[in-house]
Amino acid sequence: MHRREFVAAGALGLAATARPGVRAFGSRRAPRPSPAQLAWQRRELALFLHFGINTFTDREWGTGTEDPRDFNPAALDTRQWARAARAGGFRTVILTAKHHDGFCLWPSRLTTHSVASSPWRQGRGDVVRELADAARADGLLLGLYLSPWDRHAPSYGSGERYNDFYCAQLEELLTGYGPVAEVWFDGANGEGPDGRRQQYDWPRIHRVVRRRQPAALIFSDAGPDIRWAGNERGVAGDPNWCTVDPAAVPYPGASGDGVTDALLHGDPEGTVWRPAESDVSIRPGWFWHPAEDGQVRSADNLLELYLTSVGRNSGLLLNVPPTREGRLHATDVERLAEFDRRRREVFDVDLARGGRVSRSSVSRDGRTIRLECALPRPVTFDLVSLEEAIALGQSIEHYEIEFWDGDWQRLSRGTTIGHRKIDRVPAVSAGRLRVTATSRRGAPRLAALTVHRLGAAPAAGPDGGS
Repeated sequence: MHRREFVAAGALGLAATARPGVRAFGSRRAPRPSPAQLAWQRRELALFLHFGINTFTDREWGTGTEDPRDFNPAALDTRQWARAARAGGFRTVILTAKHHDGFCLWPSRLTTHSVASSPWRQGRGDVVRELADAARADGLLLGLYLSPWDRHAPSYGSGERYNDFYCAQLEELLTGYGPVAEVWFDGANGEGPDGRRQQYDWPRIHRVVRRRQPAALIFSDAGPDIRWAGNERGVAGDPNWCTVDPAAVPYPGASGDGVTDALLHGDPEGTVWRPAESDVSIRPGWFWHPAEDGQVRSADNLLELYLTSVGRNSGLLLNVPPTREGRLHATDVERLAEFDRRRREVFDVDLARGGRVSRSSVSRDGRTIRLECALPRPVTFDLVSLEEAIALGQSIEHYEIEFWDGDWQRLSRGTTIGHRKIDRVPAVSAGRLRVTATSRRGAPRLAALTVHRLGAAPAAGPDGGS
């Protein structure tokens, strides 16, 4: 839930400003999110849809030699995808318009390896079009993934000729389907014909996105707008800074010392704002496999993923793959709805509602604040959620939460907060809380404190959870 929802729910809003004469960020203006990045962080959740020729061949990675005639979803229903996304609390859907096998879910004029060569809709179908229309009808934002690695394209590995081909396909996607909110890239860079690897022209690729969809955010290991969290387990780093040093991960797929750490944790001295997105699948695989129908994550495990991603200042991108029929499996749809209900049961009830800041203090140097919060009545809780006013940047490097039990007892402590930090704590009953926060520069800017009751710990999923 984002800041506006906290205010609407009557949560304990906190405002901490520097003492007169204390500059918030010294002589250097700290990086701040763009309005689009800020809106993205407040949305928190996005749904990934891995669908394509692999769905019909029962593979995770195709070879590029598949027969397009294998693609024939008998009951494709993108409205069902959209409805399931909304029922799960998701506001963005991201489709694999083309995976590494090169099969295009739209009738690209640049290749015959597409839905136009399939029997589906007599060769006149367009999955991207149908999802764009469904998303618009259900008030969802659309995102598209176009794999840079194309195992079907003869030009892959040729250098500029393949970059021309790839950018032309990207132009098709970004000009034919209305607004695109997120363009999702990875660094997949396998071998092409004769063992050749392609050198991608990322600056050119980014220019295409900026020109054709200037409001879209670009995701990849290296951003430039959203970065990968460094794993596919739905687990963000702790600490997790939204700021990064762009030189630490210079391009998608970069490897070497420090790359994983930079993705997981960001950099408190970073010069650009590049928040993390944590991706994970609701099943063991990314594409639908009938053998995995009994291995769908439970609602409690999905809630655990929420705590380890959104609860660590990251977005959560959850993959839910459509079946060969072209529909989301009934079990997956049910789990999404259960996840939304479970999440709302916990976070729609703010036990600090109606509380007030009873006392506050700021250290002499302006870098530490302490806020005492009086709750309307003693309550029992086991989750504490903090928010930082990230519209002005991220600066808190340490915090401590205490409760009053005759004297002040430590409840939890941590490092970064950012958009949101959720701490699971031993269940306690308290009517007074105290939060101490220290900033790297200037006064910390706490925006909200809420407390909640989780109850039983979320159960592990089919793979043991996170």
